[in-house]
Amino acid sequence: MTASLLGVAGIALPTAAATTVSRKARNSKENPRSNTSVAINANEKLATVPATLVGANVAVYDSLLSDATTGTRVREAGIEYLRYPGGSHSDVYHWKTHTAENGAYLAPNTSFDEFMTMAQAAGARPVITVNYGSGTAQEAADWVRYANITKGYGITHWEIGNEVFGNGHYGTGWEYDTHADKSPHAYANAAMEYITAMKAVDPSIKVGVVLTTPGFWPDGEVGSEDSGDWNDVVLSTVGGRADFGIFHWYPYTDSTTEAEMLTRPPTAASVVEAFRADLDRHDATNTEIFVTELNGGKPRNTQAQALWAADAYLSLAAAGVHNATWWNVHNGSGGTATDVTGATDYNDEGLLSNGSGNEPAAQTPFRAYYGIQMLSRVAQAGDILVRASSSTTTVSAHAARRANGALSVLLVNKDPANSVTVTLSYTGYRPKATVTTDTYGLTDTQITSAANGTATSQTVPPYGLVAVHVTAS
Repeated sequence: MTASLLGVAGIALPTAAATTVSRKARNSKENPRSNTSVAINANEKLATVPATLVGANVAVYDSLLSDATTGTRVREAGIEYLRYPGGSHSDVYHWKTHTAENGAYLAPNTSFDEFMTMAQAAGARPVITVNYGSGTAQEAADWVRYANITKGYGITHWEIGNEVFGNGHYGTGWEYDTHADKSPHAYANAAMEYITAMKAVDPSIKVGVVLTTPGFWPDGEVGSEDSGDWNDVVLSTVGGRADFGIFHWYPYTDSTTEAEMLTRPPTAASVVEAFRADLDRHDATNTEIFVTELNGGKPRNTQAQALWAADAYLSLAAAGVHNATWWNVHNGSGGTATDVTGATDYNDEGLLSNGSGNEPAAQTPFRAYYGIQMLSRVAQAGDILVRASSSTTTVSAHAARRANGALSVLLVNKDPANSVTVTLSYTGYRPKATVTTDTYGLTDTQITSAANGTATSQTVPPYGLVAVHVTAS
């Protein structure tokens, strides 16, 4: 994403049908639908949850970056990695002088050391994006030296530039790039220089390269002088010498409806599969996959985003992704609209309000915040994601075998108007009937814990998330 404080303006106001949905949603707990079954196969392992999975972006234009509440909120959300200095600002930002090219704005108290103070307070580890657009390999190596040798921060993950393919090489440009040659070949050669220089300072670090998202522009585009598309050209040079490959995932357009938006998380598997095929073709089989920006689209701040966030992170993890990093911790209002449930959307891609426009008080969590917070209730590093299959597309399900032998199942009800009764069955696991649950529904202001339902029957509220925690009999 570009590092704009404002999102894209405007969402159509609700129709009369949307108002009817809102009224139905308020009454739906009394009339649950009983048409969904979820089958959990505890023997079918999908992936191990990586310690690097849950991330969020922070930016040098964020005036609340160093606010004490930011670190607290990040920690309470369960966010474990923070990407800095933020989107397209990464390619104009010079860390030594804390200055930016191209007239880019820098907020007070957002220098690298001030960011590290906040990250340490949050208990989060950094992913640093070094400046490719207007920087050098030496500048990046000096950053590694200062961070890990001089200051002893022990930063492990570094990426070279942000969305470099958006530098105009394919005709459309938003990413600042002062190189005369803006081709993927030029980026690949420079990336090798960066990797060599940075690892000469600290061989223990991991360095990632910018690639495109399969199925999304400019994937498949071949420049007039290029031998292939961006991924093939970059990987033909870099291959497995990059420790991780990076793509960003914004699977929506401005016309995407909420119902369409909520169909996107299950498509993560096919995107990751195609990305992995790109890596495998170039002897990069062991290269990790980082999704260093993702967001569900519009509405940005209402309950649909909570569902999208929880569903997307776990879908990506199950597909073998090592990191997914939300855009953004704070961003800014792009004007208000109303979603299908009648709730106000501030068109803000942030997890927390920055108090702009008509937003609630600064640092107020938006609803996607709780969707991400729900992740730590379902699975943590080292837990095993196993197969969970739903009989309907309006209910998503994820399951994890926990380190203590328990099983956690996340149920996601994508219907804004009706609760749903889910019948659960198990293969390879004999559950006790009694369970505990964590719930975040349409009208909830926080996640609540209780002992609702049983291991085989759960009612999920409209636009609701329910985590069911099962123990073995």
